Amino acid sequence: MSIFTGSAVALITPFHDGAVDYQALTNLVELQIASGTDAIVALGTTGEAATLTSDEREEVIRFIVERVSNRIPVIVGTGSNNTEDAIQKSRFAEAVGADGLLIVTPFYNKTTQEGLLAHYSSIAEQVRLPIIMYNVPSRTGLNLLPETVNKLVKSCENIVGIKEASGNIEQIVKLAALCPECDIYSGNDDHLYGCQYHTGSHASDVQSIF
Repeated sequence: MSIFTGSAVALITPFHDGAVDYQALTNLVELQIASGTDAIVALGTTGEAATLTSDEREEVIRFIVERVSNRIPVIVGTGSNNTEDAIQKSRFAEAVGADGLLIVTPFYNKTTQEGLLAHYSSIAEQVRLPIIMYNVPSRTGLNLLPETVNKLVKSCENIVGIKEASGNIEQIVKLAALCPECDIYSGNDDHLYGCQYHTGSHASDVQSIF
């Protein structure tokens, strides 16, 4: 149920005179597709989703999905530190035709690992789209541990991968060994090249992403 392999680009959300610049956004989408990008991420960290209004978020998602028009996968950032809010955002992305969801760990709250299990499981139950979890402790103050990832992947069939931006190679190796069925996407530029971890008869690739 992998969403993609290769390289995905997290688009910025261009603004002009206080409003989203949809011509610039069109140019960015077309440039990425023409350049061979394997997938596009709408409203990831680079898209500054946290600073957009709800209406802006929805319009940007709808616009990108329609512009890409199934040429490559569109993954939408729908994370929140409020579980119900994340569910609503994820449902919207699914309704307008997104191909996958990128869901960051709840920021600021600093929940427990059990809280993370409950958060992600609740979201996964409410949508059918494949989910990539996003672990970026430097931004959220929270680390999604390999053991928790393993439980989520095994219990929720539409949780299929993780964007790993912890910068902890030891943790990534442990995750690959513990959960070989989980797609691992690199969230750090310096971890992109030649990262393949073999675990017995399985191999988990750290894909180029973002």
